[in-house]
Amino acid sequence: MALVSEFLGQLTLNFGGSEPKFPTVVAARDFDPAKDAARIETAVKTKGVDELTIIDILTRRSYSQRREIAFEYEKRSKKDMITALKGALSGSLEAVILGLMKSTAQYDASEIKGSIKGLGTDEETLIEMVCSRSAEELVEIKRVYKELFKKELEKDVAGDTSGDFRSLLLALVQALYEAGVKRKGTDVATWITIMSERSVPHLQKVFDRYKSYSPYDMQESIRKEVKGDLEKSFLTLVECFENKQQYFANRLSEAMKGKSAKEKVVTRIVVSRCEVDLMKIRTEFKKLNQKSLYQTIAEHTKGDYQKVLLSLCGGDD
Repeated sequence: MALVSEFLGQLTLNFGGSEPKFPTVVAARDFDPAKDAARIETAVKTKGVDELTIIDILTRRSYSQRREIAFEYEKRSKKDMITALKGALSGSLEAVILGLMKSTAQYDASEIKGSIKGLGTDEETLIEMVCSRSAEELVEIKRVYKELFKKELEKDVAGDTSGDFRSLLLALVQALYEAGVKRKGTDVATWITIMSERSVPHLQKVFDRYKSYSPYDMQESIRKEVKGDLEKSFLTLVECFENKQQYFANRLSEAMKGKSAKEKVVTRIVVSRCEVDLMKIRTEFKKLNQKSLYQTIAEHTKGDYQKVLLSLCGGDD
């Protein structure tokens, strides 16, 4: 660990701009929110509910367009569209559609809240959500979290975690920007400081250079030196720094290894990334599995849940 700390302590970090987008869901052309609202109202009122129309419309519109549809829906029916969708849908399909009615930051904030609510913490979800988001995304998630839940994200995370794991998550959600840190203290503290600086292009080069500096690559070093949730967090960070879309492709692969999919994980990744980088995740998934994400979803899911995911997936590779 001392070797790793010494190496990391020598870094001067440069901060990149916003990450490029590779969405599968984009704004529809010739968009008519009033027409869409009318079709959704009919679909909700239809005996047995016309799920296909709801899927067809809401998976092929951007978030801002969905908000316009909701506004038109309320104007014409004097009812809230989200409440109407909640009443009409159920199960996994409901989770996806209601997720689409939130902005990416609202959805992320809700998922983080869900992972620390009630008895016990869903560390796996918390690690994925906090460690895979960029500094800019975390700033927005924090703002929205306070807006939605009237609480500070840091306080909720601090109240639900402990030790070095808590220190790392707090450093990340506080989105530290102190360049060239040579801080004294424990080895783990040095790692936390450096990892939470989150300059992706710079750290990609660092991890590459680290291989010539050490007999182990960064992931092997982490596995040797730390354990438990802290190990998972550091590994997630390194995977996301090296190739974020490959990290999500791996998560999707793991979630669809068994006979049936781990729906919560698949839903969360597809909904949260469809307007961000799901197109690139699809490419990485095919590289990893020699099978497309579209085909894998088709094999591991069924019914309306399958239809909504395939639509968000945006095509086969």
